[in-house]
Amino acid sequence: MKVNKNKPLAMLQFDNEQVSVHSVDTKYQGFFKMNEYTLQHKLFSGQQSQTFTREVFERGDAVVVMPYDVKQDKVLLIEQFRAGAIRGEDSPWLLEFIAGMFDDNESPIEVAIREAKEEANISISADNLQPIMEYLSSPGGMSERIHLYLAHFDSEQVSDGEVYGLIEENEDILLHLVSRTKALELLAQGKITNAATIIGLQWLAMNYQSLLLKG
Repeated sequence: MKVNKNKPLAMLQFDNEQVSVHSVDTKYQGFFKMNEYTLQHKLFSGQQSQTFTREVFERGDAVVVMPYDVKQDKVLLIEQFRAGAIRGEDSPWLLEFIAGMFDDNESPIEVAIREAKEEANISISADNLQPIMEYLSSPGGMSERIHLYLAHFDSEQVSDGEVYGLIEENEDILLHLVSRTKALELLAQGKITNAATIIGLQWLAMNYQSLLLKG
């Protein structure tokens, strides 16, 4: 297949209107769900693709909160066990930011406020939250969308080494209050491997000076 290079295609010109979903078959339903999609979509040549199938892990969307004290230039990291990291050679206890999935009819802001209280005993309001971005975790096989927020907070609310989390959700969460530079050192050393935390810290590295000026 060859596209006429004399007429370059515009960037991101397609949307959901160019996709035909013929069927969705649930292959597994537990705490999460696995669906098999049978579909077609428009090709860059202008033709239609063949009908094909793709399995999609329907994990649900999530909110990630990066607590940052502008005045003290400190961030809050949490440490907890993650079953998905067992297969690797590194420890399955990961350094992360506060995060959680949506309950029924919750907004991203409501999730952020709830999770900050549950996981770190931090009280934040909608006024403390600054949206950073939304992104897809792994769209080749998972539908999860992440809502990433910066949370302005007073680090004096937190005592380093405290443990929180909901027992009924098997949460065991250790708090680490560190300087921004220390967090970036941990990132550079490869000790932070959680994607949302990496993205959040990289954003902070690029934007902290403007935050300090505003603060």
